[in-house]
Amino acid sequence: MTGKDSSSSHPREGGYDLVVVANRLPVDFTVDADGGVDWQRSPGGLVTALEPVMREAEGAWVGWSGAPDLEHEPFEADGMLLVPVTLGQDEIERYYEGFSNDTLWPLYHDVISPPTYHRQWWDAYRRVNRRFAEAAAEQAAEGAVVWVHDYQLQLVPKMLRDLRPDLRIGFFDHIPFPAVELFQQLPWRTQIVEGLLGADLIGFQRGGDASNFVRSVRRLTKHTTRGPIITVADEDGGPARHVRAAAFPISIDSHHFDALAREPEVQARAKEIRADLGNPGIMMLGVDRLDYTKGIRHRIKAYGELLQDGRLDVERATLVQVASPSRENVGAYQELREHVEVLVGRINGEFGELGHSAIHYLHHSYPPAEMAALYLAADVMLVTSLRDGMNLVAKEYIAARSDEQGVLVLSEFTGAADELAPGPLLVNPHDIDGMKDTIVAAANMPPKEQRRRMRRLRRKVMADDVAKWSQTFLGVLTAMPPRTSHG
Repeated sequence: MTGKDSSSSHPREGGYDLVVVANRLPVDFTVDADGGVDWQRSPGGLVTALEPVMREAEGAWVGWSGAPDLEHEPFEADGMLLVPVTLGQDEIERYYEGFSNDTLWPLYHDVISPPTYHRQWWDAYRRVNRRFAEAAAEQAAEGAVVWVHDYQLQLVPKMLRDLRPDLRIGFFDHIPFPAVELFQQLPWRTQIVEGLLGADLIGFQRGGDASNFVRSVRRLTKHTTRGPIITVADEDGGPARHVRAAAFPISIDSHHFDALAREPEVQARAKEIRADLGNPGIMMLGVDRLDYTKGIRHRIKAYGELLQDGRLDVERATLVQVASPSRENVGAYQELREHVEVLVGRINGEFGELGHSAIHYLHHSYPPAEMAALYLAADVMLVTSLRDGMNLVAKEYIAARSDEQGVLVLSEFTGAADELAPGPLLVNPHDIDGMKDTIVAAANMPPKEQRRRMRRLRRKVMADDVAKWSQTFLGVLTAMPPRTSHG
């Protein structure tokens, strides 16, 4: 959806009853010579999840435009007030590419890649978080609900509470939260924990993530905990607050994806994809951001070994790997791309034949209709993340398979594994031999067994969609009791 807004829309008098705060705005926008705004809705699960709620509440969304030094007044788009937060090039490098994606991201994903700790990055993170908090405080009505999202903004809840103690504040962490033994590496660990405890409700993808956070509170602060409830005493001797940490597993717009995959054009495209691949007996599919947490190298290594062992052959089987570009300015990502491309080239050189590539490697993104066609075309979906908050690709594959065929091979280190078992075939991607056995089992699974498993998976994914996720979180947040005093 696209639009144009030539005049700035000023905040509603009295402010907004619902304010969402996220690193990015839900649109990509440009400012023309006259100061007007051209905008285009950006894809993403969070936008889909919150758009209906935001429209109903006529809410405000605070976020960065995605471009450096782009300043603009708040403007209306898609029935929401969008409030751009300006970031300079230096802040993008230090707050976003640096602290968020080269410090927190690897630390929170089990240190798969070593995190980098720089004080200048931390200073930028703190400065930018304050700017987001101030923008949200300015837009929120008295007693409003403010929902802050993700690891880039973990200091915002406390900063916001200091500015506006009247607000009801929720925070949702879309990525894993690490075990306290790993989290303790972070020089600013206590500030992060205290920042999050500014919220009334802190949501995580898995129960284990919520437990990790509560353990970190116990280890690093003097706050008392009882199960999922943390009691935060007022520094001025006022009444204490109760903060709840709990799992709220995120989902997708499963009904939309299901409808998309039923469209005749999408189903025809799925047949065309298989024909273009030479109508293989087994088409396997991987769909990931090109990220070291996704286990792409482990998956390709296992597949290459199966060809070498003769358990799969290129005349019967092929692997399509979609790896969409990601964080291309971060060194670890550039290195990963080189490794993956060398590995794919070696396997194709060794096992490919005329008219039969072993691996079709696609380093770009696709629109939803093409993704639905790829899911429909694939006999086996390989999700082999080394660590993943949820993994929505697994759920998209299930939502696309109204034919009740196809097999999901799923890493046990994803949030989706907690929710979806026993429908998928679970794997430990570090165990290459075990993964090879599972891939072969998936390739040879009888249609009746596929149907039994897929039916179970679809019941779960169709019932627990993204709208239910946002309603559940906001329902719990608004129902929480107000401040209470000790005992």
